[in-house]
Order: sequence, then C-alpha cells, then structure tokens
Amino acid sequence: MNSQLRHAISATLLGSLALGALVGCGEDSGGGSDSKTVTLVTHDSFAASKAVLKEFTKETGYKVRVQAGGDAGAAVNQAILSKGNPQGDVFFGVDNTLLSRALDNHLFTPYTAKGLDKVPAALQLDRSEHRVTPVDFGDICVNYDRGYFAGKKLAPPRTLDDLTKPAYKNLLVTENAATSSPGLGFLLATAAKYGDDGWKGYWKKLRANGVEVVDGWEQAYNDRFTGSAGGGKGDRPLVVSYASSPPAEVADAKTKPAKAPTGVATGTCFRQVEFAGLLNGAGNTKGGKALLDFLLSKRFQEDVPLNMYVNPAREDAELPELFTRYGVRIADPATLAPQKIAKNRESWVKTWSSLVL
Repeated sequence: MNSQLRHAISATLLGSLALGALVGCGEDSGGGSDSKTVTLVTHDSFAASKAVLKEFTKETGYKVRVQAGGDAGAAVNQAILSKGNPQGDVFFGVDNTLLSRALDNHLFTPYTAKGLDKVPAALQLDRSEHRVTPVDFGDICVNYDRGYFAGKKLAPPRTLDDLTKPAYKNLLVTENAATSSPGLGFLLATAAKYGDDGWKGYWKKLRANGVEVVDGWEQAYNDRFTGSAGGGKGDRPLVVSYASSPPAEVADAKTKPAKAPTGVATGTCFRQVEFAGLLNGAGNTKGGKALLDFLLSKRFQEDVPLNMYVNPAREDAELPELFTRYGVRIADPATLAPQKIAKNRESWVKTWSSLVL
C-alpha cells in the first residue's frame, strides 16, 4: 500500500527506517547483477530490523540493497518508466489501488513464493498468475480523539453515514484524494459503500457538514487532529488515518495506558494490501526469488508490525502485544477489485476534486 505517510506516526518507526536503510546499503552498493547482492526497489517507508536483514544474508549469502524512490505512487511510476531494464530485482510497495496499473505494464515475472499457502485467499489478488506476492495489509479508517468525545459527552462516529450527521459538523479532516494515499483510500471507501453514483451525493453531504481537506497525512494528523501526540494543536477530533494509529500512538509511552488516546471508527475503513514482485529483466533472478521467499517467511512477517505498522499477510504470524492490546481488527472493511479501481480512479479523483475542492 502507499505507506509513505502511514509510517511517519512514531519516532520508533523512523529509527527503524534509518536502520533498515543502513543495512540495505551496506558496503557493497552494487546493482542486482552482483551475484552476492539482491536489490529491493521500494518506497521511502520500507523498514525492517537490522537483525532480520542480517539473518537473510546469513541464510542465503545475499546482501540486500534497498533502493527507495519516494512514495509508493512515485516508485511505481519509476518502475514503469524503467520496465525491461529495472533498477533492481524485487519491487516492494505496490498496493491494490495501483496494482492493475503495474500488472498491465507487465512489470513482474510470475513466481510462487514459499509460504503463500499461509496467506488468506482474500489477500491474493493475482492468484491465477502469481505475478505479485502479498506481504502486508492495513486499513485506512477515520480515527477519533477519545478525550474530545468524552469531554463533550458525545458518542464518536462509527460509520460513514454518521460523519454526515449534524453532531459531527466541522469535526472531520481528511487528505486530498489526488495527493494522498489515505485520502484516496477514503474516497474508495465511499465508492465501495455508495456505488458509482451514490458516492458523489455522499461527498456533497460531507462537504455541507464541514469536512476539511488538506494535502497529506502529516498535515491532517499532526497539525489538524486534536488527538495526535506528535501535534494535537488543531481543532479537528476526527481524522482519516489508519487502524494501526492507536498502537503507534502508545509505542513510545514509558507507562502504557489502559486504552490508546485515539480510537477507530470501524465502519469507515478501506483495506489496502501491499505486494512485492520479481521485476521483469532482473539481473539477479535467483536472489530475487530468495528475497520474495524471505519477505513471506514467518521471521520477516513477524517483524512487519512494529516496523511498518501494518499487519502481516501470513495468518500464522504472531502479532506483538502492542497490536493485540491497542490495535483494532477490522472485520468487514470496504474493498474494490483492482481492475475497477484502475478503470475509475482518475475519473473519480477528478470528479471528487470538483465536488469537494
């Protein structure tokens, strides 16, 4: 999924990212053609524990070189521009909102990664060809400031319909669907809920109810949202963020609270699934396949939550206590077929912009 914003929630994650980049580059920064190096092309928010990447090297003999290229959208665009002569061996970070575009451009060579049988079928969006491997998933959801609603003695919203009610007027901030991954995900949630025509009427109601739109997650969550530990100076107690925001909020707390200061409106969520694939024309195909196997290994999967604040794709991967205690499992998130997203994304965003902005 487009995760460049989601992962900025906590300083712990930023430290992990820096550590991951250090291990990835190492002393040998050669490309995928180096038989001892396998190059992972990804977005800026890829993160993994140093010990886990070292374990991959110890097991396989390959050193991982991480080549980050902006946010997920920019990284996918660059991969398309360089298709046939890729910058590396494996691409990680294409999500279901961009998947059809990547597949239509034939970016990936089919490969069935070891451990795929442990991944639920609902996450395997290319089951017939295995051009991509699901690595993680997360849910874009409206978050609420528990303290604000408790102080007002007002029940927080639970559903998309709730957000249009007078009780929540001028309380919600969301990101621009044209410039932000969570903003786009929230738009897709409404398209999935209300259909091709109904979502427009919904956004007219939301606009009339005082929704605020900002460029990206950082501004929405840290500048405008009242419940952010990283800011909280705004006046909006509702924000479009992630179901994993509550665990991230308490990650650095020395004394853990009974509840996270933020909650999740579970009826507002859209599921993002993030994939990796072996790039067509990869110089180190063998190393690339080994890396895909490792990304789906239980060891790497259990490293995912506290480094990228998303859920592992493997259903047998154990979640850390921070997630089980403070996280929210979304039982029935909104979803859309990648083909439908690809067909309508540009027109939906254009129409959304004219309606809301």
